[in-house]
Amino acid sequence: MPRHRPARLIPLVAALLLGGAGMPLPARDSPCPAVLPVRPDPACLRALYSGPRAGWPAPEVAPGVAWQELAPLGPPPQPRDNPSTPAKIALGQRLFNDPRLSRSGQIACASCHERDLGFADGRRVSFGHDRQPGRRNAPSVAMAAYAHTLFWDGRAATLEDQALEPIADPKEMAFRAEDAASRVRADADYRTAFAAVFGDDRVDTRQLAQAIAAFERSLAPSRNRFDRFLGGQSRALDDAQLRGLHLFRTRAGCMNCHNGPALTDNGFHNLGLHFHGRARQDLGRYEVTAHPADSGRFRTPSLRGVANTAPYMHNGLLPRLDSVLAFYNVGGGRPRAPAVPAADAPPFPQPDPLLRPRGLSRQELQDLEAFLRAL
Repeated sequence: MPRHRPARLIPLVAALLLGGAGMPLPARDSPCPAVLPVRPDPACLRALYSGPRAGWPAPEVAPGVAWQELAPLGPPPQPRDNPSTPAKIALGQRLFNDPRLSRSGQIACASCHERDLGFADGRRVSFGHDRQPGRRNAPSVAMAAYAHTLFWDGRAATLEDQALEPIADPKEMAFRAEDAASRVRADADYRTAFAAVFGDDRVDTRQLAQAIAAFERSLAPSRNRFDRFLGGQSRALDDAQLRGLHLFRTRAGCMNCHNGPALTDNGFHNLGLHFHGRARQDLGRYEVTAHPADSGRFRTPSLRGVANTAPYMHNGLLPRLDSVLAFYNVGGGRPRAPAVPAADAPPFPQPDPLLRPRGLSRQELQDLEAFLRAL
């Protein structure tokens, strides 16, 4: 076994002392210095990220965070009891766009999830039955197939469970799912389509949910420049986007919550936007579980296609990507707990330990936004 040369140990020791443990040592002909600086130059970044992902600089995440490496998005998972077929997807698309599923006959699933708006609707909160404003921002369903739970509060475990809730919600489509199925059943063309897909034309709520869910699973975003970069096309990202990728992985701390192929940890976090004790109070996951630790927590959305789905957060409070980045850069929202809480008040949300000021410059925030727009 060859002996180690003392000179070869110097860069490693320096990297360990300066907090660079886990980062690969640059090759002798690399444009990177022995110890990676806080702001590597473009040539260095290009060299670092042009190789296999296993050799990329390790992300900067908090202790205990179970992160996954960034990777191309695979095919959407298929449940055994509802495999997708082209005919089922086509039927689901027809139902998704059909306002007859609403009580008024004027609101479809697509009313709040428009293809041209990234399958969101561009509003802070959506309007539903009788023009009632909703309580939360309509999340994009483009990545719904990869989510472990659905809705901002995670109350639905599957797309099939999710599909019928907006139909029954009095502020959305305000219709009983059974009545929606009966209305669809009255259409002879629909009965023929259901018979072709399910083997019978009874058109019940289970079939309704399965068809809509199959269509939503087909909406995964197409391959983009970031996927091409992950696939080895090192020039698919320009210099600004590459700087943004490095910031995303390191000082910006984004990979604490947005990692893996779907760019989400599928977890729940409190960002300080719960308005506890005020008119706009929304405690998110707590309203499902009643667990004090869930107070103020909301599901982490995927960042794929994020540039198309403004406004942002569960309440649509932040109108643009730059405002989202500025919000995180200062450490998120930090509302104070009341000195003397009301006797019947729900538990005050505890700050998420992953949120802290990041101290990024204006140029770094612009680079980070450039990277997000490549997703």
